[in-house]
Amino acid sequence: MDIEKLIKDTFTAHEHDVPDDDTVLAAAQQRIDRRRTVSRPLAVAAGVAALTLAAVTVVALNRSAPADNVAAPADEVQAEPAIADLRMPFSLGWLPPGSVDYRVQRVNVVATQDDPDTPLYGGEYMLTVTANGQNLNVNVQHFPMASVDEVAVRSRPGNPVTINGQRGVESSDAGGPGGYELYVPHPDGGAMYVHVLTEFPYTAPAQQLVDVGRRVAQNLRYPGNTTVTPSFGLRDLPGGMRICAFDVGKPFDPSPLGSALSTGYELGTCTTMPPIRLSTANAPRGDPGQPTQGHPTRYVNENGHHSLWVLDAVNDAPILIAGSVPLTDLYDIANRLVLPR
Repeated sequence: MDIEKLIKDTFTAHEHDVPDDDTVLAAAQQRIDRRRTVSRPLAVAAGVAALTLAAVTVVALNRSAPADNVAAPADEVQAEPAIADLRMPFSLGWLPPGSVDYRVQRVNVVATQDDPDTPLYGGEYMLTVTANGQNLNVNVQHFPMASVDEVAVRSRPGNPVTINGQRGVESSDAGGPGGYELYVPHPDGGAMYVHVLTEFPYTAPAQQLVDVGRRVAQNLRYPGNTTVTPSFGLRDLPGGMRICAFDVGKPFDPSPLGSALSTGYELGTCTTMPPIRLSTANAPRGDPGQPTQGHPTRYVNENGHHSLWVLDAVNDAPILIAGSVPLTDLYDIANRLVLPR
């Protein structure tokens, strides 16, 4: 099945959502791509429903930012493009009361061994809810390559459960070291995973974890309307290149990012695994390169795999662009970065 045809058909089905030509042309300089990375791959073949989801996901990731303003007169200075929000493929319709701290929001792209040219997409949230001196860690993730029948919970065997009229599998020991786990079907294929665990040294009754996990699963929303703001963006990617995946979260290691979120992208055609990766980084290395957008650079060539650091790009931290492509391609992407003002 031709993914490009699927994407075209998806655009056709949503033509009524597309702004008119004049608005699109007026916003041409503010168009910014968007897209999705991988976590815990499962070696399970995917069906047509998952492939359709992949096509829709690519469209959503790369849809231009809305055009709210008409083009500025020629004698006025054009505003710099803003960093575009990224859209999650599903939303969390309910979370327990408390202060919510999002650690990771991402979209993954994976491929099966049987069909490596068919990309599959899954989103993930990792967050902590703090209330009454207790921290609850919540992880919600879509596994596009697994069905509920093929998953396994840590507290084997899992127990059958019905969520919103659908069959699922949950932990048989929610109070154990693995916490509470729940798998329910995704409407477009694959399985949704909900994991609720208390953060050490806090404890919680097993039934509290069960109640939270089930209610989170009952209130998942498809498609998502949740957006996340990355620390840097991209615009007008060259040569049919697309954003296939993204990862926005808190840095795990000390870095000059300060309070800014760590951001990563995977770029490519999205019909095979993405060949180019971008991310905020810590220590650059290599030889001095050509400046880009007023920022110095460094680069390394490791047997044809090039790495390019754009220095002082995000809160004094560099952005790393890497892939097995010519260095000139990485410089081309670097010139298309949308950096914080």
